[in-house]
Amino acid sequence: MSLDHTTSTPARAIYDDVARRSAAVVIRAYSTSFAWACRLLAEPVRTHVRNVYALVRIADEVVDDPAAATEAVHRGHLLTVLEEETYQALRTGYSTNLVVHAFAGTARACGIGPELLTPFFASMRADLAVHEHDRASLDTYVYGSAEVVGLMCLRVFLTDPAVRSGYDELAPGARRLGAAFQKVNFLRDLAEDHDDLGRTYFPGLDPEHFTDTHKDALLDDIDADLAAAAAVVPLLPPSSRRAVRAAHGLFAELSRRLRTAPARRIRAERVRVPGPVKARILLGSLLGVGA
Repeated sequence: MSLDHTTSTPARAIYDDVARRSAAVVIRAYSTSFAWACRLLAEPVRTHVRNVYALVRIADEVVDDPAAATEAVHRGHLLTVLEEETYQALRTGYSTNLVVHAFAGTARACGIGPELLTPFFASMRADLAVHEHDRASLDTYVYGSAEVVGLMCLRVFLTDPAVRSGYDELAPGARRLGAAFQKVNFLRDLAEDHDDLGRTYFPGLDPEHFTDTHKDALLDDIDADLAAAAAVVPLLPPSSRRAVRAAHGLFAELSRRLRTAPARRIRAERVRVPGPVKARILLGSLLGVGA
């Protein structure tokens, strides 16, 4: 069947563009902070990072929808379908799922392969069955759910052959930044994860008896990750440095606010960074072009 198009643009180029626009819709809907930080990225890095985030976000939604909490088997099937569609799209460069199609274009262009996707989907699947973690399982989970996402973004940042050789040097920092982001969100979502999803990520921690001592120990670990990541941000290419600095700044601010918030408040509500403070952090990253 042939359909008329109002433009002379080839049909495949239109489809690619629609897929990329779909990924951008996902990021705008689910994370205003991340969407604003992405605006500091130069193209084509900006679009590639959106494409990565959209797939990650959709997979996370499959396993985290509290309305489907009693349907783990069905959600596991949906996750398997998504994973298989993603691998197929990596091979062929095409998917009928617009988000997967956008991701596959980025993955093929930037060298993101199964070595990063397999642990990611494994961690997503763990959320359907694992309700409490020990140290080993948490480390494995954080690597797959967050550190590999940092490595995917690093692949995007270093797509230019002129800077690609820096991957091994920058990879530890990318992993630490991803881990910090994940742990901050674990702490912010302590009540929701426990009460709505029945999960406790931090080993040996009973959210019902969460104290300031627990909080400070967790934040010491998070701040060590943030410090290690900050050390490599200046080594990133200019096309991504400002945006990563902004994202780091937003989560460092969250860490500071969590540090000053009483444990009982963290147990009862999600700590946030006010809009004007976010704007100040983003502006500071924009103005610090040479940093």
